[in-house]
Amino acid sequence: MNTIRNKKYYPWVVVALLWMVALLNYMDRQMLSTMQEAMKVDIVELNKAEAFGALMAVFLWIYGFISPVAGMVADKVSRKWLVVGSLFVWSAVTFLMGYADSFRELYVLRALMGISEALYIPSALSLIADWHEGKSRSLAIGIHMTGLYVGQAIGGFGATLASMFSWQTAFHGFGMVGIIYSVVLILLLHENSHRVHTVAREPGQKKASLFSGLGVVLSTFAFWIILFYFAAPSLPGWATKNWLPTLYAENLGIPMTQAGPLSTITIAFSSFIGVIIGGILSDRWVQRNIRGRIYTSAIGLGMTIPALMLLGYGHNLVAVVGAGLLFGIGYGMFDANNMPILCQFVSSRYRATAYGIMNMVGVFAGAAVTQVLGKWTDGGNLGEGFALLSVVVAVALALQLYFLRPQTDNME
Repeated sequence: MNTIRNKKYYPWVVVALLWMVALLNYMDRQMLSTMQEAMKVDIVELNKAEAFGALMAVFLWIYGFISPVAGMVADKVSRKWLVVGSLFVWSAVTFLMGYADSFRELYVLRALMGISEALYIPSALSLIADWHEGKSRSLAIGIHMTGLYVGQAIGGFGATLASMFSWQTAFHGFGMVGIIYSVVLILLLHENSHRVHTVAREPGQKKASLFSGLGVVLSTFAFWIILFYFAAPSLPGWATKNWLPTLYAENLGIPMTQAGPLSTITIAFSSFIGVIIGGILSDRWVQRNIRGRIYTSAIGLGMTIPALMLLGYGHNLVAVVGAGLLFGIGYGMFDANNMPILCQFVSSRYRATAYGIMNMVGVFAGAAVTQVLGKWTDGGNLGEGFALLSVVVAVALALQLYFLRPQTDNME
């Protein structure tokens, strides 16, 4: 088995294995949002939008609160087993949702999904970063992120499967795929050997506290800049996930049946391109300039600023769709470089903890902006809300360029 891990291609095997997990991560969480119509026939509480919103909200709140804990745990134990365990649990939860016959059961299962899915991202990104030091880190992270985009798109077909078979069958099928794949990971996924030596303690060495890494991370000034720089673009990032179909429908005067697919495909396609471009450019640029990753990410964020203005005030197909494409490419370039930039300032021993905190703040920012834009939509000002988000991104961009000055590409 050691010969497999020593092969030059194995770091890319890790990316391929985790790409599928990323797909399942977003697919299983997203499919519920498309199946309200099918499910409310059997679970009457779902006829109320408030109840359905509660199902979506409990996932986000628990996912957010658990994320920092997930990161701290990932820095202390085997990330392989965290990935395997979280995949198995959320897949089992997805499978069990097919047997739910009350709102209370769905609510509890959705909460459990929030806990189990929160364990994945900090572990996976930290694991990939350790396997891809140097010339391939941003590209590897970027390719992994495309799994999230694809999973989100596939999750949108949950309603299609529910209409062809039943919503119960859809949950059973997707859940079983994840359960089987967790067994595949047990056999093929391995922890980085450098990490094994780092985590192992010498005889007589005092065991570090679970919260020891938290103090190190929070006392690092650069981390606070990275945290704001990560959270600010999360506002428009979540806004496009939750409100872009509505914005397309309003600004273009088209029905939601057309606006939904148009917005989803636009963002998914352009983000896919963005992470690949951002990954390749960053990995090459950092070889010549230590701030290359920061500049690549800054270019991506800079692209989202005019995109948000156009999304807010554009009223023809070329302007609005073009803005969506520009936003997706820019956001993808930003997305591919978050963990690689974090690696320049935070030691490999604390990266999962740091990303767990970032994940929490990003999710809470998303929950907040979703609620605020809902009020703006009721007032007929959704487009103006999108445009104003560009100001927040511009502030984050300025802080990033001024303060983030790394001395190394891989903080030990």
